[in-house]
Amino acid sequence: MIRYLLLRFWQSIVLLFIVSLIGFMVLNLAPGGPLSQYTLTPGMTKEALDRIAEQMGLNRPLPIQYLDWLWNMVQGDWGNSYRDGRPVLEVINRHLFATLLLMGSSTLISVVIGTWIGIRSALRAGTVFDYATTVAAMVALSIPTFWFGLIAIYTFSLWLGWLPAGNMYTVGNGSLGDYAIHLIMPSMVLALVNVAVWSRYMRSATLDVMSQDFVRTAKAKGLAPRRVLMKHIVGNALVPMITLAGLQLPTLLGGALVTETVFTWPGMGRLFLDGLGYNDYPVVMGLLMFSAILVLVGNLAADLLVALVDPRIRLD
Repeated sequence: MIRYLLLRFWQSIVLLFIVSLIGFMVLNLAPGGPLSQYTLTPGMTKEALDRIAEQMGLNRPLPIQYLDWLWNMVQGDWGNSYRDGRPVLEVINRHLFATLLLMGSSTLISVVIGTWIGIRSALRAGTVFDYATTVAAMVALSIPTFWFGLIAIYTFSLWLGWLPAGNMYTVGNGSLGDYAIHLIMPSMVLALVNVAVWSRYMRSATLDVMSQDFVRTAKAKGLAPRRVLMKHIVGNALVPMITLAGLQLPTLLGGALVTETVFTWPGMGRLFLDGLGYNDYPVVMGLLMFSAILVLVGNLAADLLVALVDPRIRLD
């Protein structure tokens, strides 16, 4: 186990280095640049721009800028926002709760509904319910998330008037119930695609377990069908789903970016797009690295949890 953890740690370090290098180079080679916002200031001269570039360290060669940024990041200094001068970690921390709340609620919805649909489809394979859920899953996977978001806003906000169209809370309210009402639509939209994925994987895993010898043996012993289902089938079918949960993190983060934009949700996805719009490279790089770390930690946690749940799996 220790050897496995050390190997994964060094692999993560190498991967984070590659992600940071590619991200830094792509951002700085993109048209515009962090100084483009200053060029719009009335009366801005070339000499003033040069002074700003020197103060921000943008007049040095790009490799030197990257090495300085990397060294500072390792020491815990992720830089300051070009937009308002605040530390990047402070900016991310202000939006972290909103994203975690949205991702956590949508994951809970995806796991509960997707698992139920997957098990029911496997138990009723070849029936109308199975075919209907398969078609629904294909539709959910084929249509963009932002389209579902716009349809939800039009239906439940503009037409029916049941739910607010966006934001995280009502200004001047901010009660727990108000947060919950604002969370319903974005969490359901973000969960929709993941429900389709979970249901398909859970159906396949359940069918695979149902064909195993130990399930047939349990049935031959005369165990109650419900006990066979809950103790032998569902428990074993959920093991690969733990790995799927770790693999779904990048998809969840990408979906959160779109969902937060559609519903003006003040999370990290919205912050990322705002950072790109303002050429706020320190914030964009900070979000990129934070997301990469989150994905790596999530995958490692999923691997460890699978090994803990299933004693047949050894991490050497």
